[in-house]
Amino acid sequence: MTTMTHRRYRAYELVELVRAPVEEVSTLSSEQRRQLTLRFRAVAGLEHRRLDAWSVERAGSSQSAFHWTPATTRRILGSAALRRVVSGGGALLDAVNDEIAQYLARAATGHARDGSLARWLADAPVAVRALATAESLNWARTLDEVARSLGQPPTIAAADVYYDVASARTTLRARRDLVIDDAAGRVIVRVRNGSPGRHAGPGLRSDLTIDALGDVEGKAARRFIGVWPDAGVVLAVEGTFDNLRAGAHDLVRTAVAQQRQRPLKAA
Repeated sequence: MTTMTHRRYRAYELVELVRAPVEEVSTLSSEQRRQLTLRFRAVAGLEHRRLDAWSVERAGSSQSAFHWTPATTRRILGSAALRRVVSGGGALLDAVNDEIAQYLARAATGHARDGSLARWLADAPVAVRALATAESLNWARTLDEVARSLGQPPTIAAADVYYDVASARTTLRARRDLVIDDAAGRVIVRVRNGSPGRHAGPGLRSDLTIDALGDVEGKAARRFIGVWPDAGVVLAVEGTFDNLRAGAHDLVRTAVAQQRQRPLKAA
């Protein structure tokens, strides 16, 4: 049976979730990976498919094409700025400005490709870059606040987890912002804006499953925590086999829903 823990966003609640032991932390076997791969291959499609918690929460409904805005830059720039402060000290605002300057320098060399963040920042008006700075600073401060509430210093994730399903034209992505990895196993924290929707649980379980698939040994995190600071809500799922299976089921179901929305065209 799948389970999900609901808490208020308070420091002692987060510390308890990080420290509390779990009865079961499952590991995906090679056979289980193979079976999941076969299920994805069975979902016909010509286009490359990308699935994450957001697509699961939206039941595979079509999403508008990605484009850079001050809001979409905040996680990349803000997280990098916080990593810079943690490793070398200084003020968060200075770190955000340093990150933006680094991207601008990359664009000035001519090595930034079209559509990249570096190119977008270089082409953006000064006022838009100022908005990106403000958004990134707010994100860095929020992430820092959550990190300080965990009871032990986490690692600020430098990248999300990606898993390419062999011969299935499918890439899975698990978002992660903070990671605690100790002898008891890893705990992963994902920070989100707004408030959790009614499908936030399936989204967390899909993140848990993708993260386990991306692990070399297939071992699940002992706990995957979603934090919505704006709403004051924390949700968490444990690395049980039932949660992993439910996450895999929701990912495949989302792939099927996407394919139904994009039927194959006759040759």
